[in-house]
Amino acid sequence: MSFKAIDKKKKLLEGHRPFPKHTLKSLRENMLVEWTYNSNAIEGNTLTISETKVVLEGITVGGKSMREHLEVINHKYAIIFLEGLVKNNEPLSEWNIKNLHRLVLKNIDDENAGEYRCENVVISGAKHRPPEHFLIKEHMERMVAECNEKWQQLHPIERAALLHGEFVKVHPFIDGNGRTARLLLNFELMKGGYPPTIIKAEMRPKYYDALDLAHTTGDYSKFVELVAECVETSLDLWLSVLK
Repeated sequence: MSFKAIDKKKKLLEGHRPFPKHTLKSLRENMLVEWTYNSNAIEGNTLTISETKVVLEGITVGGKSMREHLEVINHKYAIIFLEGLVKNNEPLSEWNIKNLHRLVLKNIDDENAGEYRCENVVISGAKHRPPEHFLIKEHMERMVAECNEKWQQLHPIERAALLHGEFVKVHPFIDGNGRTARLLLNFELMKGGYPPTIIKAEMRPKYYDALDLAHTTGDYSKFVELVAECVETSLDLWLSVLK
């Protein structure tokens, strides 16, 4: 697909750098809430967007589980860690992937946080079946190597979508794969100079269908289109605020 329109908008955004301090702060705060809410909601977290904002501010919401609160708090610190990786221009590595995952599951499942799964799994509603557990290390090493070498010739949006998709295809962890995948998506996009991109919870059926198609046929076009749509939405928001 053509990324000309998106590349043009990204160039316009670059023209606004350095961003005004208070504008950047408000955009980041909005991103933190939206990204955390939507990524958790896709996985079944029942906190509303306003409740998510409250939890991020350190307030407990009555009637909601401790796990749901921890999922919000953990996601915030995973984003902060991710921002540090991008700022330091860190390459993709198994070490950094495991650290991201460790933050996602901190105090929720410390035994499995940051550790590849030791058992086989099936994904409900998906035709694709992840590789057997003893093959995970091999698959992850190959994915990281290809992302850092072969995929560098791809457009950043394609590379980010492929990293997300191939990571989920391996499904290396018992839990927290979706949240980690969406963090990795933005890891590549943000390194490429794009603002954080959010896959909305209401896109969940389309999102899962595009992923399953990619995993069963190798055709990533639908998933790349979905990611590109989300990237353009994010660029539009930033441009509307910075104009």
